[in-house]
Amino acid sequence: MKISVLGAGAWGTALAVAAARMPQHTVTLWARDARQQRAMQTERVNPRYLPGLAFPEGLRISQLQGNYLRAHLASQDLVVIATPMAGLRDMLVLLAESSVPVAWLCKGFEASNAQGGQGLLGHEIQAQCAPGVSAGVLSGPSFAMEVALGQPTALVAASAHASVRTALVDAFHSPHLRVYASEDVAGVEVGGAVKNVMAIATGLCDGLQLGLNARAALITRGLAEMTRLGLALGAKAETFMGLSGLGDLVLTATGDLSRNRRIGSALAQGQSLEQAVQSLGHVAEGVYSARTVLHRADAVGVQMPITRCVVALLEGQLQATEAVAALMGREPAAEM
Repeated sequence: MKISVLGAGAWGTALAVAAARMPQHTVTLWARDARQQRAMQTERVNPRYLPGLAFPEGLRISQLQGNYLRAHLASQDLVVIATPMAGLRDMLVLLAESSVPVAWLCKGFEASNAQGGQGLLGHEIQAQCAPGVSAGVLSGPSFAMEVALGQPTALVAASAHASVRTALVDAFHSPHLRVYASEDVAGVEVGGAVKNVMAIATGLCDGLQLGLNARAALITRGLAEMTRLGLALGAKAETFMGLSGLGDLVLTATGDLSRNRRIGSALAQGQSLEQAVQSLGHVAEGVYSARTVLHRADAVGVQMPITRCVVALLEGQLQATEAVAALMGREPAAEM
């Protein structure tokens, strides 16, 4: 199977490495930055995102651009977009005439000021700029380094097209990586977007040393917020009890490798948002998507108090302790 991965961040590189270890695949990894391409080609590692992890012999590094890249992608059996959410639209435009199955890995909402007005999920962006493409999303509880090292992981391949679901399973399912199929694209995407915001809240809780009771309450109520928004956007309730809902939320909210959790912890320790982001050196999607999550929730009349507090914290309207006080000081209500 011929697979191309567009985007050489940690997650794109990890999946390319995992697929390239399977002898039946020919895998190509492409990075936008020419310097990064050259470094990966020469050193056979991704020094910025996965340092020290040697590439399998079969992993190819692409330096193609423009029409040459487009022609290469047309010859593939599967194209995987591994850019941050901000780059998804451009990649889908590049692939708008493609007959090859396409899937994206990015989790979040497109920024609200981008084309299309209110922030959009991946499948909504695709409906605008590449409606004829058979596409879907690959998501679930996964840290890139663990996947790259071959540690056991389970993901969800979601698409309305059986051909895309089959292509993703064929590409990545292995003794170390189990891929489940789903038709609920909206549910899988909402789970992947909102869990990042909830991880910031949980990191804040842990950074303030509020205890395990508080952490459990935040995760549970965060799942309720995620589910309410998902149902309002056309998702299925059962999706949020699966890998891309509860599974991804628990991992991202509690795992020490979680960038979004580390943002919350850094804010609790008195760092500014700018300092917290710079200390990561990687994208933390929850920082950029929190406002858009809240915007979409308000637009469909969904109450998301944890998300609202995270947005106020990120925008400097609340300090860390004030955000916690705002959540704990809410009026009593029935659990729902």
